[in-house]
Amino acid sequence: MQIHDDHFPPDARDEEGIPIVGHRGGIVLTKDTRIRYRTLERKALLQAGVRAFVLTAGNLQGAEMAQAFITALPAIRRVVQTHAPPFIATVTTRGTVSLLFPK
Repeated sequence: MQIHDDHFPPDARDEEGIPIVGHRGGIVLTKDTRIRYRTLERKALLQAGVRAFVLTAGNLQGAEMAQAFITALPAIRRVVQTHAPPFIATVTTRGTVSLLFPK
């Protein structure tokens, strides 16, 4: 796993970094619950062919976010293996993964 700030400035705009992640074949893990509603970010995700997993609880601290993604890892792997990018999926703290786009 790689961290955003290891590759981009902390204030980098999502629509600038997302195409780079897509070009590298990366997966976006985020707690930004609003990203799917912001036109520029959603467009960048889809155009870049990114697989994005969004935590449904946006108020989690680092360790809690990590635990949620670890709990969801088997489901995340299934989604990655069975759905071609681009897509946006939600991840709950209980490990449930649901595909949002495309449906």
